[in-house]
Amino acid sequence: MHPRENPVKVLLLCSSFNGLSQRTWTELRGAGHDVRVQLAGDPEAAIGAAAALEPDVILCPFIKERVPAEIWQRYRTIIIHPGPPGDRGPSSLDWAIGAAEPSWGVTALQAVEEMDAGPIWGYRTFALPADPPRKSSLYNGAVTQAAIELVHEVVAKAADRSFLPRELVYGAPDVRGRLRPLMRQADRAFSWSDPTADIVRRIRAADSSPGVRTTIAGAEVSVYDARPGPRFPGRPGTVLQRSRGAVLVRTGDGSVWIGHAKLRDRDQPKLPTNLALGHLLGQVPEVADPPGYREISYFRTGPVGVLTFDFYNGAMSTGQCERLAAALRHATTQATRVLVVRGGEVFSNGIHLNVIEAAPSPGIEAWHNIKAIDDVCREIICCTGQLVVTSVGGNAGAGGVMLALGGDEVLMREGVVLNPHYRTMGLFGSEYWTYVLPRRVGTYQAGS
Repeated sequence: MHPRENPVKVLLLCSSFNGLSQRTWTELRGAGHDVRVQLAGDPEAAIGAAAALEPDVILCPFIKERVPAEIWQRYRTIIIHPGPPGDRGPSSLDWAIGAAEPSWGVTALQAVEEMDAGPIWGYRTFALPADPPRKSSLYNGAVTQAAIELVHEVVAKAADRSFLPRELVYGAPDVRGRLRPLMRQADRAFSWSDPTADIVRRIRAADSSPGVRTTIAGAEVSVYDARPGPRFPGRPGTVLQRSRGAVLVRTGDGSVWIGHAKLRDRDQPKLPTNLALGHLLGQVPEVADPPGYREISYFRTGPVGVLTFDFYNGAMSTGQCERLAAALRHATTQATRVLVVRGGEVFSNGIHLNVIEAAPSPGIEAWHNIKAIDDVCREIICCTGQLVVTSVGGNAGAGGVMLALGGDEVLMREGVVLNPHYRTMGLFGSEYWTYVLPRRVGTYQAGS
């Protein structure tokens, strides 16, 4: 937690209470500030919220809408922009990944009439990996960490009414960004005859939104979750294999796994590609856990067994839960003293709502999915022959939180956000919350 600062009244104005907004809220509250949240979609409500609080500073950690002039003209309103000084536009991370920028940044700038052109309160820079990250990975990782550092810096400066930010001056040594337009599908387009690396980069620059439009098995789709595959003979665009929901497509110099897709001619959510395309795949062979696309793995190092699972965006379908429960049963029979259960970029967000929505009977599928994730929790809780350590390196939600809390010991990366409750549905994602949550936070806090 950040050291305690002089208390400041902060209004968070955001398009949605996403991971970064939640992290900002928890960090500032932990530092002793008076923090309120207002969604930006209703301008009149936002103006009213600002007037009611009379904040020392308004922070916009995630905002798509234009801030009303009635707000930024009266209150110091700071936009956290995911680009280095001078960068402007709504597709900053898309362009950065697509152009293979060696480094990128986050800038805190004051809201003015012209979007992203206000005075600079501070900035951070960081290196981008040569292997292109998914946009969501970059946002949830380096961008969020830099943004939180800036949030504390901005709030500290806001406590000083004499502080004056510096104007944005193009040509200054540290101003290397520029205005770029919204990235459109024409900018993202690729051909299956292109090199694998180019296809992967383009898809990852659009992941998890808006995806890249293409054609698979004759269907027009938006694709996500791309990973390079092995070299295969065949015509580019041919579907070669499928595995655990993903399909392998031939490219100009090899192949690429497409883990998730959305049919463009149907009102369909983003789904595992195999499920999205269904019968269109015909007799494409199924392979189990091929190299390059494994969601679950296990290895031993002396007395320690490590079980790793990495599900796209942390969503766990019935089938994925069943396979993870089976892997846990295998791991608990090994001659080890410690079992580490480790999640991926997102530890787990619980049951797979998109797969449930697309099922012929969503109610029945939801019941199967909840029972399956309960079985995963049970395997962790009931393992008594080994010390179970759950390793939480990314955010967790709903049943994913309860899964993590079932371990004997829980290790969490600093800054991880836990969101245990589906508020709109009144669910905690796993019936085991009544067992694991009170042990961690106390009966009173668990019940509230």
